[in-house]
Amino acid sequence: MSYNAESITVLEGLEAVRKRPGMYIGSTSVRGLHHLVWEIVDNSVDEALAGYCNQIEVKILPNNVIEVKDNGRGIPVEMHSSGKSTLEVVLTVLHAGGKFNNDNYKVAGGLHGVGVSVVNALSEELTATVTRNGKVFQQSFEKGIPVTEVQEIGTADENEHGTVIKFKADSSIFDTTVYEYDVLAERLKELSYLNSGLTIVLSDERGEAVKTETFFSEGGIKDFLNEISKGEKLTDDMIYMSGSAVNNDGRITEIEVAMNWTTSSKEELYSFVNNINTYEGGTHVSGFRTALTRVVNDSAKKLGLLKDKDGTFQGNDIREGLNCIISVKIPEPQFEGQTKTKLGNSETSGQVSQVVFESLKVFLEDHPKETGKIVEKMLLVKKARLAAKKARELVLRKNVLEVGNLPGKLADCSSKEPAESEIFIVEGNSAGGSAKQGRDRKFQAILPLRGKILNVEKAGMHKILENAEIRSMITAFGTGIDDNFDIEKLRYHKIVIMTDADVDGAHIRTLMLTFFFRHLRPLIEAGNIYIAQPPLYKVSYGKNIQYAYSDAQMKEKTQPLEEKGVKYNVQRYKGLGEMNPEQLWETTLDPDVRTLLKVSMEDAKYADRMFNILMGDKVEPRRKFIEDNANYVRNLDI
Repeated sequence: MSYNAESITVLEGLEAVRKRPGMYIGSTSVRGLHHLVWEIVDNSVDEALAGYCNQIEVKILPNNVIEVKDNGRGIPVEMHSSGKSTLEVVLTVLHAGGKFNNDNYKVAGGLHGVGVSVVNALSEELTATVTRNGKVFQQSFEKGIPVTEVQEIGTADENEHGTVIKFKADSSIFDTTVYEYDVLAERLKELSYLNSGLTIVLSDERGEAVKTETFFSEGGIKDFLNEISKGEKLTDDMIYMSGSAVNNDGRITEIEVAMNWTTSSKEELYSFVNNINTYEGGTHVSGFRTALTRVVNDSAKKLGLLKDKDGTFQGNDIREGLNCIISVKIPEPQFEGQTKTKLGNSETSGQVSQVVFESLKVFLEDHPKETGKIVEKMLLVKKARLAAKKARELVLRKNVLEVGNLPGKLADCSSKEPAESEIFIVEGNSAGGSAKQGRDRKFQAILPLRGKILNVEKAGMHKILENAEIRSMITAFGTGIDDNFDIEKLRYHKIVIMTDADVDGAHIRTLMLTFFFRHLRPLIEAGNIYIAQPPLYKVSYGKNIQYAYSDAQMKEKTQPLEEKGVKYNVQRYKGLGEMNPEQLWETTLDPDVRTLLKVSMEDAKYADRMFNILMGDKVEPRRKFIEDNANYVRNLDI
């Protein structure tokens, strides 16, 4: 086959977005679907940051149409130098926006100029309505292509202004177009905390009764910290730090940090850059952690709370039980990728570090009694860490976690190349038997687990290492755990959680995600963890067999058969053990046809958060969750 000039394809305009949507929104899963909303909302929030907007309304309309309305300045509609209206340019041209000019926005979340145009490209229909200068303008699009010119459709009061973006995601691109109310609510609540004084209203009009919530915060990230804090506080007062730094170009970076220490055994840290949740961290987080470790050690020694014989605290000793929110507003943030989950600005590390060091030093030295409580806990944590280290070393000396002693129930693959090897963590021996027979032995390993793994949230390291199922996983992976973790020793580059599509299966997935998040986090960060998507139904008619992975998909497959009068049979799979090896291969194991969901840090954090609500020590959050969601239960195992 020749490779020449004719082999090179040039995608024009938004065609590239529709061809490779994952490059712009991360994925076409439900996460990518919600990312469309964030792109539009971020633009409205940028107007608020610039001082021109104080209210945003987000509506989920029937048929999963999204409408985002703000009272900002309104997108300009006059003729652009390109020969098109400015509104059309913004909605159809990548890298077109007002944020490349520093005069328009001091800080902004959407900086690449691709957000609204990408949403337009990935929508079946999109309508933009702009109110400015006493007039109302409107333009409509289909799949990113204008179907009308900008039209003046009415008049308005001179004081009225703003933009309304109404769109329907393209069902031919996304796996689902059904929005999750709780996902939208959680993010919009975050935005209200990060932008004190901004009112955000969320409405769901898909059901008979309209569900509406209003999010507003005067205290900003201090209110946010109270929302996420877990455990009994060790300080009477919340530690709030703020400051600014002048960049090389003379523009200002604003820094806010709210934090406290609690009796909890976990660190809860949320970081944001220009309102964007940087759940993968970045330079602002590393700057905070560097300053925190240094100032705690310095102040503890100065106050005589940390003796020479005690040595110094490590970062993990200090951060156990820490609840913290970091929010920075940067004129020119440099994110790693369009989805903006990790900050790369090198100067930000030093800027955050300076603000935290100076402010926290004053607090700790001015509150010796509270600092004493904090240091006392850190000493206990350090003692426990050293004891756990000894326990791990003992276990390792006994070769319990050595790769040479692989668990007996592991059906390993023949390949020794980690890049092509994958391991399926399977629930129960029944499913494990089918999986072992149906797999491709060359590159697929099967590890059946018996029952639910240990709840690692409430267990010390010695208990974790004593748990047979967890030990089997650690041994099979080959990486070790916590301080002994080495990703270079990973034996399988795909670790796939494969559980039944029922309540128990969901619980096991959550337990495993929590374990990975707490003790094998680099595997999530590197994209090694996946969740299998086995089918819920088998639809058979004549010699034809089709599989459906949701109720909606089952209806899509059976409705045409009913219309044609074709007799069919539907089998609902209660568990993977009900599938024979051939069925399991062709639905869940075969790389050519299967669907795997890659677990992100955002997924793991959400699972960890939900686990805390449903299985944690606090009764009130669990009661509220049940009260809020009881009406949505459809299938309950009793």
